[in-house]
Amino acid sequence: MHDERRRIEERVQRLHDQRIKTAIYAATVPLEVEAWQAPGEPVPFAEAAAAPYAPFAMGTPWGPPWGTTWFRMRGQVPSEWAGRRVEAVIDLGFVGDWPGNQAEALVHLTDGRPLKAVNPLNQYVPIAHPAVGGEEIDYLVEAASNPDILANDFAAPTPLGDVLTAGDKPLYTFRRADIAILDEDVWHLDLDIQVLRELMLELGEHDPRRHEIMHALDRAMDLLDLDDVSGSAASVREALKPVLAKPAHASAHIVSGVGHAHIDSAWLWPIRETKRKTSRTFSNVTSLADEYEEFVFACSQAQQYEWVRDNYPHVWARIQESVKKGQWAPVGGMWVEADGNLPGGEAIARQLIHGKRFFIEHFGIETKGVWLPDSFGYTAAYPQLAKLAGNEWFLTQKISWNQTNKFPHHTFWWEGIDGTRIFTHFPPVDTYNARFSGEEMARAVRNYQEKGGATRSLAPFGWGDGGGGPTREIMERARRLKNLEGSARVEVEHPDAFFAKAREEYPDAPVWVGELYLELHRATYTSQARTKQGNRRSEHRLREAELWATTAALHAPGYAYPYAKLDRLWKTVLLHQFHDILPGSSIAWVHREAEAEYARVAQELEELTAQAVAALGAGGTRVFNTSPFDRAEVVRTATGVPAYAEVPANGSAPVAVADPPQPVTVSGRVLDNGLVRVEVAEDGTLASVRDLRAGGREVLADKGNLLRLHTDLPNYWDAWDVDKHYKNRYTDLLDADSVTVVEDDPLLGAIRVERSFGKGSKITQTITLRAGSPRIDFETDIDWHEAEKFLKAGFPVDIRAPHSSAEIQFGHIQRPTHTNTSWEAARFEVSGHRWVHIAEPGYGVAVINDSTYGHDVSRTVREDGGTTTTVRLSLVRAPRVPDPGADQGRHRFTYSLLPGATIDDAVAEGYALNLPLRVADAAGAPEPVVSVDGGGVTVEAVKLADDESGDVVVRLYESRGGRAEGVLRTGFPLAGAQVTDLLERPLEDAEIVDGGVPVALRPFQILTLRLRRG
Repeated sequence: MHDERRRIEERVQRLHDQRIKTAIYAATVPLEVEAWQAPGEPVPFAEAAAAPYAPFAMGTPWGPPWGTTWFRMRGQVPSEWAGRRVEAVIDLGFVGDWPGNQAEALVHLTDGRPLKAVNPLNQYVPIAHPAVGGEEIDYLVEAASNPDILANDFAAPTPLGDVLTAGDKPLYTFRRADIAILDEDVWHLDLDIQVLRELMLELGEHDPRRHEIMHALDRAMDLLDLDDVSGSAASVREALKPVLAKPAHASAHIVSGVGHAHIDSAWLWPIRETKRKTSRTFSNVTSLADEYEEFVFACSQAQQYEWVRDNYPHVWARIQESVKKGQWAPVGGMWVEADGNLPGGEAIARQLIHGKRFFIEHFGIETKGVWLPDSFGYTAAYPQLAKLAGNEWFLTQKISWNQTNKFPHHTFWWEGIDGTRIFTHFPPVDTYNARFSGEEMARAVRNYQEKGGATRSLAPFGWGDGGGGPTREIMERARRLKNLEGSARVEVEHPDAFFAKAREEYPDAPVWVGELYLELHRATYTSQARTKQGNRRSEHRLREAELWATTAALHAPGYAYPYAKLDRLWKTVLLHQFHDILPGSSIAWVHREAEAEYARVAQELEELTAQAVAALGAGGTRVFNTSPFDRAEVVRTATGVPAYAEVPANGSAPVAVADPPQPVTVSGRVLDNGLVRVEVAEDGTLASVRDLRAGGREVLADKGNLLRLHTDLPNYWDAWDVDKHYKNRYTDLLDADSVTVVEDDPLLGAIRVERSFGKGSKITQTITLRAGSPRIDFETDIDWHEAEKFLKAGFPVDIRAPHSSAEIQFGHIQRPTHTNTSWEAARFEVSGHRWVHIAEPGYGVAVINDSTYGHDVSRTVREDGGTTTTVRLSLVRAPRVPDPGADQGRHRFTYSLLPGATIDDAVAEGYALNLPLRVADAAGAPEPVVSVDGGGVTVEAVKLADDESGDVVVRLYESRGGRAEGVLRTGFPLAGAQVTDLLERPLEDAEIVDGGVPVALRPFQILTLRLRRG
């Protein structure tokens, strides 16, 4: 037989694209359209319905950036269309090849009920099936003219990312608003051909099935009447039935399709627009559920449900009905799909607590899994936290984006730092916006790493980010692929069903231990430093407010614990931990609003904490310690004078109750407190740091606190990525404008270093040493005006460290300092929380921070044979896409060098730097709410139980990485104690011995105790 593949394939493509697709709508009549441009921000439906509308013609430009235009569309179904399937078809002037992040609209009936959304790949609105001739159509359509921020493929900055800079030039040209007949025979033929043609092109050229499909399509095309596509479509479909009816092989891979619409809670649009995106997509989803009884839609992010509940009650009611029918599956159990590295441990716990509670309260459903397809790597604390919240499985997708190493598993057990394992899957289809194309199906089978051990994978399908979610076309593809020879088999089902089947067939799946590090998007640990600082400070202020509010509730008559306010503030912070806000990868508008929200949160929490402390009584000056460790520390009083205090963990004490330790001396550029001696060089770097407790050991191998300015232009994704070549071009900032002693007090010595550099940027650093502490602080004030630059602070330490330890949620993780393998080399930029620690046997050093996350650790051998291990903190970046002004302006933060540090020291000082002692007017204070006898048992949270019972909830963890035993003691009469899950539900009774609760923890174990007051 002659090879006619090219002729046939090209014939099928042309007939499909140019004749069949164009005949899907058999007849159309235009709708009469009027328009009203809403001024400023979106308006309620009632206001839009009462607005004055003006005639609007097709082909007219509309929509300033971030604007809202309301269209009134009216028409009548022609009487001769009775019995046909009739739809409204609306094309707002969609652009580009991405269905999200551009124009989209929500169609309302005149009584205000949302009907369905209009999106680039979902342009129809059902009218009648079958139609009634003469039916009147009257719609009010809320259209958002969101700019396509990705239109220039991230090649250059754009002012469109903020309503303040976007201008008012119309972005779109309205193309179409019609009433149309959907020719169902032609529409189904279009889908038949799509599925067969795509399958054919994915099969090998020697595969008999490929040739069978090809010739079946060729014969079918002979039956297509080009002058009457509609009249001949049925006979063409009949000719294709045999080739569509051949069943899949018994060993065919099974793809569990789960409807999905990944909607970023903010990204290339502000939060206010996400509230509308959710309503549009959810309207589409509930409409689709009415058409396809097998349809199942998985949706995470309780915050988005709450927005719909509060703003779109009709859509909310439809969601509730879909949940009851089993077609809508709440998943994930988190408040938002948060970043996987940066939120603190207690914050991730609260993400799970608030998310799961929402779904239990509103749907009676306890979600079983963590659904995080799109975060930028995942902390090794997740398995334990997920399990403690009652989850059985974990799903991610983003690891498929790895730049260097292909992850070796798709279905596996993920083991966290404490040893907890959770059944985990990431879909080999390599997308969370699947549409069941032939290429996607072939890719899923080709990629699948578990061949021979398991047979199934999951595919989230549907257009996200405002693309409208799953479509009827995708559902029709799924039906055709349910059992089709040559393809994987598609089963649309609940993700819980997939995970149950996957675990049953593959219980001995391989184990991956430790973090799921994404070899990409490493700059998300640093970009938008003020957003990250707002998160860190908010987390610690929440801890402080809860502790002192609990103290006041236990001991101050008449004080009312602020349950509702704390709940609301927590949810605000949790929202801003979304994986495109906290990582710094959103447009300017998002980060401008985030900084304002963090400022508001800070003010409210300061007021709540001050009220709680004031409730404890006035008439003296006391120091309050929110840290879980006893502290002996220099503080500044209200007048700014240094003072010294010893304060118990979670408690308070008067100022200056302890004898001052050896005083600080300042001699030239040398600071000495008897514990360490710090010499500042003429250029403002550290010339020497000697640990006097270790016999005068020199800590540094070279200049310390070396500020290095790197050129930073990644290959792509400016705000997200830092590529390895950034290291190759840099400038060391060694020209100091001034080096000045600014504090010379027995309790405190400080030297200020000022530098100017670059495009008008300035850095002022105050290097401070306090009595009684080996910690050296670098209080930093940056006025930053650079572009495409990356600023780091380096500490080359004379230590041969085989690995670094970085704090993560409820523990720490070790990473090698060598690069023996490509996996290790790929970790050239990593994340951590409050501290990084390096050590050789007998001696260690920690670098501590109060708001940064990114860092790198490297190791070199010197000519003298010694080893230098260098820790470099990532301070600030200057990407220009998607926010051209990212990180510009003022930054204030502190980082510290802690010589002679153990892991215990790093943990304690990490808390101390992030939880400054509070000096307040107080006559006295009760005993700490809780205290712990025994090392390694660390208190992370103290609060009243969420059910308002008055019980005290305490969250503890083992912080050293070893076994720990201790006794939890209370500052109030204890009547009972229970071990609970994260949602404060009892798991077992805890023993009480001599008024305390004995605890025994395995390495990094988290323990939540519920304490009943006597």
